Amino acid sequence: MLTPEQLRTASSQCDQLGEVVSTVIHGKDDVIRLLIVALLAEGHVLLEDRPGVGKTTLARTLAGALQLRMGRVQFTPDLLPSDITGTSIYDQKSGDFKFRAGPVFSNIVLADEINRASPKTQSALLEVMEERTVTGDGVTYQMPRPFIVMATQNPIDMEGTYSLPEAQLDRFLMKLPMGYPSVDAELLMLQTQMKGDPVASVRPVLSQTQLEDLIRLAKEVEVSPAVESYIVSLVDRTRTMPELRLGVSPRGSLALARAGRALALQLGTGHVTPEHIKILAPWVLSHRMLLKPEVELAGRTSLDMVRNVLDTVPVPRVG
Repeated sequence: MLTPEQLRTASSQCDQLGEVVSTVIHGKDDVIRLLIVALLAEGHVLLEDRPGVGKTTLARTLAGALQLRMGRVQFTPDLLPSDITGTSIYDQKSGDFKFRAGPVFSNIVLADEINRASPKTQSALLEVMEERTVTGDGVTYQMPRPFIVMATQNPIDMEGTYSLPEAQLDRFLMKLPMGYPSVDAELLMLQTQMKGDPVASVRPVLSQTQLEDLIRLAKEVEVSPAVESYIVSLVDRTRTMPELRLGVSPRGSLALARAGRALALQLGTGHVTPEHIKILAPWVLSHRMLLKPEVELAGRTSLDMVRNVLDTVPVPRVG
């Protein structure tokens, strides 16, 4: 059981991290909070929205505030899988092939505009995201820890984009929209960024050791049987909804529990509540389901489906 002192320290550290990131990304406190949840849960994040709303800047700012090694891959139609994972190079001096690690061998990997690459290249991330390993020439290489993929994606109706396969979407802990900033936030952005790149001046607030401690503490947050049953009930409800042709997989249940623990720690609480789950469910579950074509044509979305589930599944009482 976590002590009150551990909970206070963890919550304070999360607040400090959020405050530093918000000095660059203005007016997006909710997105920043959810991104920190994913960080503590060691979950990958898909940031989706129109170009130019700060998706890449958000990823760079987080990496700068954490003193972690960051790798960046700009996805393009001609990108090859080996450009991501690495390749074997012949060494003339030794007469042997040596593996040259790709940019994925980093703590935070920014996969920029992931849906501009071909499906074959997109799938190269699957093993890395799930297993946190890369296999080359029969040798398996471990990723550094912590290891998080932050992918940015343009809406699929934009020219030159490929929709991500369901198997890859399911490996993202969360899918978050950025959205346009408010007028005040955009004005503040103009005032700060006209003076230079604000990311370059981001001060580190957590060491790698401190971050690893937070990740470990998040795993010790209690999830009661009642909350576990609530999570499973939410997910099971999606599998019987007539509007869906694909409900949430068991990986979604696990993801929601992991995210719940991370949010509870961030808020300084030693146990997960149904309210934590309700906050997280739209962002953890919506990208794991597929709507029927006629439902999409009617203008309904996956987020609508999750909200419907939250409204219909009874909330347990947790003592």
